[in-house]
Amino acid sequence: MRIAIAGASGRMGRMLIEATTRDEGAQLAAALDRPDSPAIGEDACAFLGVKSGVLIRGDVEAALAGADFLIDFTRPEATLAHLDICKRLGVKMIIGTTGFSEAQRAQLAEASKELAIVFAPNMAVGVNAVFKLLDVAARILNSGYDIEVIEAHHRMKVDAPSGTALRMGEVVAGALGRSLTDCAIYGREGHTGERDANTIGFATVRGGDIVGDHTVLFAGIGERVEITHKAASRMPYALGSLRAARWLVDRSSGLYDMQDVLGLR
Repeated sequence: MRIAIAGASGRMGRMLIEATTRDEGAQLAAALDRPDSPAIGEDACAFLGVKSGVLIRGDVEAALAGADFLIDFTRPEATLAHLDICKRLGVKMIIGTTGFSEAQRAQLAEASKELAIVFAPNMAVGVNAVFKLLDVAARILNSGYDIEVIEAHHRMKVDAPSGTALRMGEVVAGALGRSLTDCAIYGREGHTGERDANTIGFATVRGGDIVGDHTVLFAGIGERVEITHKAASRMPYALGSLRAARWLVDRSSGLYDMQDVLGLR
């Protein structure tokens, strides 16, 4: 698999590069960054103390000419710009970018009619196992339990709640026959009155270098059930992305997520 990595000089980009170079079935074909990045022209593996011969480039179209897949964990605007080029070149995409609006998600869906895409708010296999557990738990604890989603990330994260937290809320709401749009509460302040039992609350923490902690709390009378995932590094996201690429090899179009990749549908 000839893999291109977007955001190559960032923390996630570097983790993806490291995972790709360690995978016997993958080849680092290109490393992309903003044209104004000081990393342009550097060897993509310099941070590992080795030379790969792959230089970080700002010309996306030229770089992708030799790639089969683009793994993209950047920002929505950058991902959508990459999407147009990938569609033109037939480069399949694995997208871990979060913070998309509904209109931007619609652009991904439209492009997937011609291009194979795995798009997931979290590529970690463990997190996707948690999504499945949440579906089961919500169907069992469907009455008499207040539901709260608590997430914590590093101080540099720019969107809130996290894409993973929102997906957890969507899974739980769907299992209960609700729409998250109608029942989500994203902040509480002042005199809020009693809690509406039909809502799903979100609490966001930002600080330090927290990679990603997520807990869904089902609070009943006399008991609490908590389902938690904690990431100690970004490597699980990178390994999941490569697993998604392998799964996507034989697919030419369609919009998928990690539940498809892991056979959890």
